[in-house]
Parts: sequence; C-alpha cells; structure tokens
Amino acid sequence: MELFSMDWFSALLSIIIIDLVLAGDNAIVIGMAARNVPKDHQKLVILSGTAGAIIIRVLATFVVVWLLNIPGLHLIGGLLLIWIAYKLMVDHKDHEVDAKNSIMSAIGTIILADAAMGIDNVLAVAGAAHGDYTLVITGLLISIPLVVWGSTMILKLLERFPVVIMIGAGVLAYTAAKMITSEGFLDAVFTNSIVKWGFVLVVVVATLWAGKHKQNSQIKETA
Repeated sequence: MELFSMDWFSALLSIIIIDLVLAGDNAIVIGMAARNVPKDHQKLVILSGTAGAIIIRVLATFVVVWLLNIPGLHLIGGLLLIWIAYKLMVDHKDHEVDAKNSIMSAIGTIILADAAMGIDNVLAVAGAAHGDYTLVITGLLISIPLVVWGSTMILKLLERFPVVIMIGAGVLAYTAAKMITSEGFLDAVFTNSIVKWGFVLVVVVATLWAGKHKQNSQIKETA
C-alpha cells in the first residue's frame, strides 16, 4: 500500500475507529486496577503498566501481521473479527477487575488484563493495516493516548452516542470481509469485483442486523 495514498488514509481511519471502540475497555481496566494504590503512586502505576502493555501489544501486532502471511489465516482472522464485531454490539461488560494495593501487583494486573483484552484490538489493527507496518505503527501510536488518557472520554462518548458502537462494529465487519476476500486460495471466488464487494456488503449488513436483533431481544428480556 502506497504511503499517504487514499487507500492508506482509508485504512488509517479504520484503525482509528477500531482503536476508539476497542480501547475504551482497556483504559477502564487500567484505571480500576490502580484505584487502591496510594494517590501519589497512581500515575507511576498507570504509566508503567501501560508501557508494559504497549510493548506486548506492539510485539503481538507485528507477530499477527507476519502470521497473516500464512495461507488460511486471513480467512480465520476474518471470521474471528466478524464474531468480535457481533460481540461488541451485544456484550455488556461490567469491567470487574481486582484492584491491587501494591505498586508491582497493580502494574502486573494492568499488563495481564490488557494482554488478555487486547487480542481483539491486535487482530483488528493487523487486519486493517493489510500488512503495512507503517499503518501498524501509526495505529499503535494513536491507541496509546486513548488507552492512557481516554477512558472517561470514551466511556461518555459510547454512553451518549450508542451509534459509535454500531459504526465500530461495521468497520470491524468491513475489515473482516476484506481480510476474507484477500485470502490467497479464495482469489478465484472474488476475481469479479461485483462478487467481492457484494460479499463485503452482505457481511457488514448481516453482522449489524444480527447484533441489532440480539440487542432488541435483550431489551425485551429485561423489560
């Protein structure tokens, strides 16, 4: 992908949206894990824990980008992203994380929690980057301030404008469909551009419809 081309900026926009809707949970977890640490040490805990989490996420993202070169993994990754997009719309997380009193314990909790919760983010960013490491790096640089400083802002944004979740799920579904259509052994299936973009449209619409249908069912069950 040519640097700073329209395709590059389009992929970067996808990564920014992905980071926006997926980094919120991680940011909240960081704040909760550090809440019992003495006030004068909380900034150190948050920065140290986040630094460790970022290092792991950088390494994991580069590994995933490399793994996506293996035949079949674009298809597997795409299917996983469709599931993540669906779960993003229907899951209601309570963000319950053990708060640690000691500095090292809190830092460890942040790193482990982010590693566990960041899998969806890593896979989505790697898929949206289409193997372009400059996009991977740019996406990660954008996600750092979101994770460190953005928890309150993101939470309020998602609560006030639920449509952001829909947009994020749509971008994830679009990224998933693009990953599947770029799978090497499926080239013959998606040679025709109408078939390719028709498939992408069906995946996005079906994912959003399924998520919305589940949301409505959950509302009826709790009514």
